[in-house]
Amino acid sequence: MIRLATRKILADVDDGVGILTFNQPEKRNAVSLEMWQGIGDAIEAFQQDPAVRVVIMKGAGGRAFASGADISEFDKSRANAAQRREYGAISARGARALAELDKPLIAHIEGYCIGGGLAIALNADVRFATPGSQFGIPAARLGLGYEYAGAAALARLVGPSTAKDILFSARFLDAEEALRVGLVNFVVDAGAIEARVREYTSRIAANAPLTVRAAKRAIAVFERYSQLEAAREVIPLVDACFDSDDYKEGRKAFAEKRRPVFAGR
Repeated sequence: MIRLATRKILADVDDGVGILTFNQPEKRNAVSLEMWQGIGDAIEAFQQDPAVRVVIMKGAGGRAFASGADISEFDKSRANAAQRREYGAISARGARALAELDKPLIAHIEGYCIGGGLAIALNADVRFATPGSQFGIPAARLGLGYEYAGAAALARLVGPSTAKDILFSARFLDAEEALRVGLVNFVVDAGAIEARVREYTSRIAANAPLTVRAAKRAIAVFERYSQLEAAREVIPLVDACFDSDDYKEGRKAFAEKRRPVFAGR
């Protein structure tokens, strides 16, 4: 077991496979800032360990992979655009570590894979899910702005039209639909998914690591067709969401377990 500063992220290495576990099952593995720090530490440890050939991400408890950001932190750490940037600076290290990992990254998904949890899963090279898994990005029900990187990754994976459907409607997709649109690669029964993922990762770990690394890099370069210069026009739109009355209403409605009423300002 790799020692981390938090117990909400677990990291271990088993026979060439790094295993990262989101460990906040009482909150359906909602990702807190503390967990983002742990994600960065764990992925960097896997990156630097030559014995690690492939990495698995999974959620503890069987009810969720990760159910998004920990919304209980939002009023103190993401209440407006300025705080969002501070929050982003802390979480960016973990996100960057996931994006820059040059070893295959596999997502083992059971249950909810929602919002920021789905954004994390989009970093995976291959995604396995159980039939009961659910996928979605409910940002439009909270009034927050969804960052360019996550929206672009989603559009590259499922296509612009399906990405718009997911983001505009804020609806959830079941595993069958997620498989059909390309959001996941495999759907495996809950009782068999652990063994299936380990069989798959063992196959990768036995392959030539330099070949696998070159293939991952080549496809990553191919995907970089969106210029970051053009993405800058999205930033003020996202900031406006975080500074809006609608975002305050979205957080309040979530806490009060009621439907939000948005005014568009």
